[in-house]
Amino acid sequence: MLKLLRIELFKIFKRPRTYIAFGAIAAIVILIQVALKYDGKSYVDLLLNNLSDSFELSDEYKNKLLNGYLICFVILNTLLIQMPLLVALIAGDSIAGEANMGTLRLSMSRPVSRTQYMTVKFLASVIYTLALLVWMAMLALFGSMLIFGTNDMVVFRSDGIEQMRHFDVLWRYFAAFGYAAVALTTVAALAFLLSVFAENSIGPIIATMSIVIVFTILSEMNIPLYDNTIKPYLFTSHMVAWKGFFYVKADAMGTTINGSIENLPAILKSLSILFIYIIIFFGTAVCVFRKKDILT
Repeated sequence: MLKLLRIELFKIFKRPRTYIAFGAIAAIVILIQVALKYDGKSYVDLLLNNLSDSFELSDEYKNKLLNGYLICFVILNTLLIQMPLLVALIAGDSIAGEANMGTLRLSMSRPVSRTQYMTVKFLASVIYTLALLVWMAMLALFGSMLIFGTNDMVVFRSDGIEQMRHFDVLWRYFAAFGYAAVALTTVAALAFLLSVFAENSIGPIIATMSIVIVFTILSEMNIPLYDNTIKPYLFTSHMVAWKGFFYVKADAMGTTINGSIENLPAILKSLSILFIYIIIFFGTAVCVFRKKDILT
């Protein structure tokens, strides 16, 4: 099985289009970093605009806010919305691409069960997803730390700001990237499932993005009818829970408690829901593929 996995990874990374996603991530990250390097003060002023009447912040404090930790947070908010498309490009091509090239039936002639074949295909898609996240972490987090330095991190919320000490930030990013890996694997599992039903990779990719877009719109809509009926069960409602690692508790004096997370149970609940979706999508894909007639 390990040999099959190496073969699948070789097939993925030998395609030139595989590196489009890595190039897109690099371009977006660098553009944001360059913009904030040369005009970051205007961006901070915009973020602090609603708080300017309540707080008087010095220019020195504003400059401290613009450090690598804040830059990475901005990049994550931008990129994690776009990354489902990049993940779907490979996962949606897993089975449909083989069918389109006419190699699916040949693959089934190997002494490997269909369940093993699907498991290897899915694991290859997951490894590709993790590779994208590691690449983004290197550029967005460590690259921003190198360019902008580190300092205390401030997260802007609708009801104010929260400040975390510099030594209490890095582990939160590791946790957030780990959570993002599960969230994007959910999208990969969906694209993988849809790939079983198609003989051309374009269909599963477009279908995956259409579902993600529709579900995301429903997740963001503040309509009471959807709040208690549909939204809690949409996987897109739980994909943004990584932000919870940057929401901290405060003591009675309003001082931030180092190492705290405001609502850890909610994060764990969202994480478990995403795992359930992954199991359902992958399990359904395997069941359908085992019964599928492969004629080409």
